[in-house]
Amino acid sequence: MNSENPIWALISTFGLMSLFAVGGAAAAVPEMHRIAVDVHHWMTEKQFADAYAIAQLSPGPNVLIVTLIGYAVAGIPGALAATLAMCLPTALLAYVSRLLSRPSQSRWPALIQTALVPLSIGLMAASALILAQSTARTFAALLLTAAVAALASVSRINPLWLLLAGGLIGFAGIV
Repeated sequence: MNSENPIWALISTFGLMSLFAVGGAAAAVPEMHRIAVDVHHWMTEKQFADAYAIAQLSPGPNVLIVTLIGYAVAGIPGALAATLAMCLPTALLAYVSRLLSRPSQSRWPALIQTALVPLSIGLMAASALILAQSTARTFAALLLTAAVAALASVSRINPLWLLLAGGLIGFAGIV
């Protein structure tokens, strides 16, 4: 880690990232990975993948990954700083825009929302790719990842069952 204050590094990183996280925190996972693993070296690939898995398994919003990154960097103060930096800027913008909005018949909000859908889907697909690259290191793991992704997309099986099965397969040492 560099010599700058880690709390301020977390605040500046996630504060800026929150403004560009179109589609929520899940869409910003590739950038979080780049910053936490490649730029600042706050975490290893495995630590990041583990933090993401814990964040997804935990109840609550998917922004928990930010909290776990902050905790890895600077403990509880880092967790609080990173979470607030990720949530406050966009929450304040949403609050101000709601105060300033007036009922109108403008088509712009609907057009902007429609235009952001493909962007959000692309960012989430990039998140999936980053996580698959950091976890699927063997051919068996890659095959399992592809099979689970295909099964999840075509069936109505609860993803928690798929995660449990993957965890058991990993625990058994098969993958």
